[in-house]
Amino acid sequence: MIDFKEKIAGIIAKTIPDADPEMVRDIVEVPQDQKMGDYAFPCFRLAKIFRKAPQMIAADIAEGIKGDPLFEKVEQVNAYVNMFLSKEQIIRPTLTAALKGDRFGTDTSGEGRTIVIDFSSPNIAKPFHIGHIRSTVIGNSIYKIYSALGYNVVRTNHLGDYGTQFGKMICAYRHWGNDDDVNRDPIRTLLSYYTRFHEEAEKDPSLDEEARKTFYDLEHGGEDELRLWQWFTDVSLKEFNRVYDLLDIDFDAYDGESMYSDMMQQHIDALRDKGLLIESQGANVVMLDQFDLPPALITKSDGTTLYCTRDIATAVYRKEHYDFYKNIYVVASQQNLYFKQLWKVLELMGFEWAEDCVHVPFGMVSLEEGTMSTRKGRVVFLEDVLLQAIEKTKIIIAEKNPDADQDMIDSVARDVGVGAVVFNELSNNRIKDYVFKWDQVLNFDGETGPYVQYTHARCSSVLRKAGEETVRAAESVDDLDLKYLTSDSAYTLIKLINAYPQVIHDAADRYEPSIVTRHIIDVAQAYNKFYHDEHILTDNEDEKNAKIALTIAARNTVRNGLALLGVKAPERM
Repeated sequence: MIDFKEKIAGIIAKTIPDADPEMVRDIVEVPQDQKMGDYAFPCFRLAKIFRKAPQMIAADIAEGIKGDPLFEKVEQVNAYVNMFLSKEQIIRPTLTAALKGDRFGTDTSGEGRTIVIDFSSPNIAKPFHIGHIRSTVIGNSIYKIYSALGYNVVRTNHLGDYGTQFGKMICAYRHWGNDDDVNRDPIRTLLSYYTRFHEEAEKDPSLDEEARKTFYDLEHGGEDELRLWQWFTDVSLKEFNRVYDLLDIDFDAYDGESMYSDMMQQHIDALRDKGLLIESQGANVVMLDQFDLPPALITKSDGTTLYCTRDIATAVYRKEHYDFYKNIYVVASQQNLYFKQLWKVLELMGFEWAEDCVHVPFGMVSLEEGTMSTRKGRVVFLEDVLLQAIEKTKIIIAEKNPDADQDMIDSVARDVGVGAVVFNELSNNRIKDYVFKWDQVLNFDGETGPYVQYTHARCSSVLRKAGEETVRAAESVDDLDLKYLTSDSAYTLIKLINAYPQVIHDAADRYEPSIVTRHIIDVAQAYNKFYHDEHILTDNEDEKNAKIALTIAARNTVRNGLALLGVKAPERM
């Protein structure tokens, strides 16, 4: 795919004495209004350099690049140079690239580099609720985006399988639990124990001390504590994997916090040897006040460890084990301060790679009745959301296709129902907080996943109607007559398809899947306008071949974009 920004920057740079092509490329932009050109070059930044009015600079540049075969038209408008590309220059290379199928948008820029992505990470013995969907699907999409750019990506699920919460859970089980209830419905039963523990602890504070002692015994190898901990872990993972199967998400490693229990002491000793560990009210902390950060707690007064202790061990293990280029943590924005502390502690320990650790924050999910709370039992189970979305989709498909085969209905309903929930999560900037509303998540109208999936199915339908012979002819891009793709609707679609590979890079640079989501919505809308404005399956073979080529390109772009989000692209709907 041609990098038109770079090509334009090279042409403009020749008209500017001693110009830095990289600086020129940074200035080149794509106008919001296509009437202002395919690309524009604002000259404000050059005014200070040349001590000349930006309008005059724009006039000189416009005059200097007119006549270059890349441009159909160049015009100066105030301080802007507006450039309209020769349509031939953009249409054929775009179709050639987009007709590569699954490879369109991929490259090898990350080859030889490993990225570790820590995402999902639910807590053992607690509900896999709607709040967990954010880390889960954002992390999965970032994995797919980086994989598309050639990186070796390690997906790790850092399960919350350690800490004081297990002291509370074991304690609650011993007081009020029974095996049959846990085996029958593990997560809801364990949640009820956890909720009851907090209710009872408000009346009897000695329960909190009992829980702390229980976790201490667990951390120091207590036989019964380890047995119950392993049981809770096993039944929880079985429940979690049902949700991961629905989302079609896999992991390369389930390295819960407990995995690092044997590694922590060496890092505590290293902190002490470096003079970084300070005793404060019986606890051990690293003071970070000189960096305007609160102290990082390493061990409690009773000697038990905390998140920071385990995360130090985790980060060191990942560097030694994977030699990562980036170590990415997809964790809620509530932990912004904590990660600043963690990175600083790693830096003080002498690990230069601390700067390669990245926190990717996201906004919080709340319910209409308030913030979710596992302590109070106020949660919405993610599996329930996904299953309801599938059931709603089955009803819609059955109403629109009364003669449809039930297996087809079930398959499409799963792809579309789950896709609707995932797409909804990834359609807005990840940092935004939002309130979970059933009606909104299960709304299939407007700029939604089902709309984009339907566009893919529409493209597939057009190609089936065109027939294999026409599709083969359309794939011979060099033989196409491009004059049939110069209408406003066709050219707008082609420019959006052309931009898709850069969109993937932008999404990777900003760890922001919504950039892909918004772009494929634009592609879907542009194709549907093209579909309504143009007669695609005409009797004119040359015209039909050109328009079928554009349909294939649009389908591939939508399908590949949906794949980066972890959403399926049905052939029929």
